[in-house]
Amino acid sequence: MQAINAIRMGGAEVLPLVEGGKGVAISNGLSAGHWAKAGGVGTFSAVNADSYDDDGKLIPQIYHSRTRRERHEELIDYAIKGAVAQARRAHDVTGGKGRIHANILWEMGGAERIIDAVLEQAKGLVHGITCGAGMPYRLSDIATKFNVHYYPIISSARAFNALWRRAYSKAAGLLGGVVYEDPWLAGGHNGLSNSEDPNKPEDPYPRVLALRKQMRAYGLNDTPIIMAGGVWWLEEWEHWIDNPELGPIAFQFGTRPLLTQESPIGSAWKQRLLTLKEGDVFLNRFSPTGFYSSAVNNHFIQELRERSDRQIAYSSEPIGEHLAELAVGPRKRIVYVAPADRQRALSYEAGGFTETLRTPDSTLVFVTPDKAQEIVKDQADCMGCLSTCRFSNWSQHEADFSTGKRADPRSFCIQKALQSAVHEGDNPERLEQSLVFSGHNAFRFGQDPFYSNGFVPTVKQLVERIVTGR
Repeated sequence: MQAINAIRMGGAEVLPLVEGGKGVAISNGLSAGHWAKAGGVGTFSAVNADSYDDDGKLIPQIYHSRTRRERHEELIDYAIKGAVAQARRAHDVTGGKGRIHANILWEMGGAERIIDAVLEQAKGLVHGITCGAGMPYRLSDIATKFNVHYYPIISSARAFNALWRRAYSKAAGLLGGVVYEDPWLAGGHNGLSNSEDPNKPEDPYPRVLALRKQMRAYGLNDTPIIMAGGVWWLEEWEHWIDNPELGPIAFQFGTRPLLTQESPIGSAWKQRLLTLKEGDVFLNRFSPTGFYSSAVNNHFIQELRERSDRQIAYSSEPIGEHLAELAVGPRKRIVYVAPADRQRALSYEAGGFTETLRTPDSTLVFVTPDKAQEIVKDQADCMGCLSTCRFSNWSQHEADFSTGKRADPRSFCIQKALQSAVHEGDNPERLEQSLVFSGHNAFRFGQDPFYSNGFVPTVKQLVERIVTGR
C-alpha cells in the first residue's frame, strides 16, 4: 500500500485520518481522545452528549418541565454540559497533545447557543468544529469569534460555493478543511438534493474533483478535502492519495470506529455490526429533519415502512374520486376516500390497525391503538431537539414555536430513538426498536478478516491497521 504521510490541517501536522462525528453520545470524548492520540483527528459529538455527576455516573437526560419551550431550555443545558464534559475527557486522554474536533448539526435545536457556550467553557480544548445537516452559513462567524478552525460538511461543489460566497470568504484563514460527505455512502443524515436520485449512486471522484476546482478558484489549493462515506481500506483509495489533481486529501471514518473497545455503543450493537449483510443499511426519508438518512433496517425502520404503506388519501368533502364514506376517529367522523381505498382501510382495521392518524398531506395512516398512543405521547413530550421537527411540528424559529403544520405521524422522535440506541445497546430487543445509524459499508465488518472470531480492536489497533493496510 502507498505510504500514508501526515498532512497539515488546522495549523497542525496530523495523519489524514479523521474520526467521523456521530451524534447523541456515540462519538464521545473517550473515542475521540484515543483517535487523536493515535495521530489522527478525533471528533466528539456536541449533539446532546452525555454528562456525568461528581462521582462519574451518567446523568440521564430526563425532562421535567410542562411546556415544550421549557423542555427546550433543559435540552440546551444538557447539551452544553455534555459537550463540555466530552471535550475535557478527550483532552485528558491526549494529555493536551492531540487534535480534537467538536461535531454539531446545524439543524439541531439551539445549535448556535450550544456551540457558543461549549467553545467558551472549553477554551483551548477544541481545535475545530465540523458542521453539517443544513447550510451552516454562520459557522465561520462562530469560528472567528473563538479563533478555532471550521470544517463545513457538504455533499457538492455547489453547496460549498454558496457557503463561500455568502460567508466563508470573510474567514478564509480559519477554514481548516472541507468535508465531502457522500450522500449515497455515508451513514446518518445525507445531503441528497432534489435533483439527485437516491437509487442512482454517483462516483465520488468527479464530485470531489469538482469541489477541488471550485476551491482552487478561491485560492484554496492547500486546504484539505476530507472524504467521508464508504472509506474502509485506504488501498481502495490509493488513486486519491498524493493525487495532484485532487490536492491534499484526508479520509473520514465514521462506521469503523463503532466497533472498537473505546466505542460507547452496547455489546448487542457491536455484535449486530458483525452480522450485517449487504443491503441491511436502508436509505430512507423518515427522519423528522426531512433529510434522507441511512440506518440499519431493523424492526424500528421496518415498522416505519409498514406504517407509511398503510396510508390512504382522504378529503373532508366528496370530491373527484373521493366519494366513499369512511368513519374515522373516536367520534367516527365521516371522511371521503376512493372506493378502493375504503376497502384497504377496512382490511387494515380487520388486521388490528384500528386507529387513524392524519398527516399534513391529507392522508390517513392506520396504526394499532398502542402505537397511536405512543406516537401521540412522543409528540406531546417534544423537547425541541431539532430547529424544526416535522414529527412534532416544533420550530424554534417561530414566535409560537410551531411550524403551523399538522404533526406528521409517519416520522418519529429522533431524540428518543437515538438515546435508546446508545444507552440500551446492550439489550438486543431494545436495539431492534431503536434508530441505529450506519454507513452502507457496515456489512464489511462480517467479511473483513481483521474482525475474525469477533475481534474488537482498540482505537490504536484500528488506526495502526488502517495506516499499514490489510
